[in-house]
Amino acid sequence: MFLRSPGWHDEQYNNRARIPEHPAILKYWADASAAALARHPELVEVAYGPAPREKLDVFPARSPGAPVFVYLHGGYWRALDKRDHSFVAPPLVGAGAMVVLPDYSLCPQVTVEHIVLQTVRALAWVYRHAREHGGDPERIVVAGHSAGGHLATMMLACRWAEVHPSLPADLVKAALSISGIYELEPLRHAPFLAADLGLTAASALRSSPAWMPAPSGRLAVVVGGDESEEFHRQAGLIRVNWGEKVVASEIVAGRNHMDVLHELASAGSNTHQLALDLLEIRRPGLAARGASASSRS
Repeated sequence: MFLRSPGWHDEQYNNRARIPEHPAILKYWADASAAALARHPELVEVAYGPAPREKLDVFPARSPGAPVFVYLHGGYWRALDKRDHSFVAPPLVGAGAMVVLPDYSLCPQVTVEHIVLQTVRALAWVYRHAREHGGDPERIVVAGHSAGGHLATMMLACRWAEVHPSLPADLVKAALSISGIYELEPLRHAPFLAADLGLTAASALRSSPAWMPAPSGRLAVVVGGDESEEFHRQAGLIRVNWGEKVVASEIVAGRNHMDVLHELASAGSNTHQLALDLLEIRRPGLAARGASASSRS
């Protein structure tokens, strides 16, 4: 597969080129996120580490003991910001969760592996501080879109007990990956991206959750119906390699790589309900679909 031309890899992975309306989508994210932050002037720019971008925003739970939803933004590890994605938080807070949006440093100033370690530090902060904001540290679910989906999956695969003895092995109970990337080797062959990421064959393999042992936690995978064949292949690869640990797989008809994220913030959508299922939030009068049995691929 990796003998395909550089142009083919660009066509498959350059989503902004594939989506002419992407400026309008990015503006919607920014405007909706600004509105969300205005309605929820919560704890913003809280440091979880020493680097300038090692900050996170906290949307506290309305009641103590709530499950914790950590959302990791995309942008191919080289663009965007947590504050472009605050719009995902209010519907989840309204459903009963505590929500945290971490930031991280960007390539090419750092490597993808460095970003993975930053995300580990962010999750350790969440575990240690969740109770201060109404969250239950024993009920952490991590989600992300695109590169954030990769990071969320890496957090599920993390050997937490080796990070620090105070952290439980199952710190992350479940993950929701929307349009995630699980095998990084193809990105080395996409000219629009390769120089910024600086991946080698070895570092791409080390950062590819598809080739890691299946974790103890649950993974749900979502991909837009209008995404490239490579993003559908990526979703299929993690389903096959992680087997029964992929408890739900959804293809959202009519959605591309960017606007598929809108489903997470749309209360009543299948993707939003899937997030609630992973959080084990039971909405009054609505039976959970049972993430362990859901498959729409």
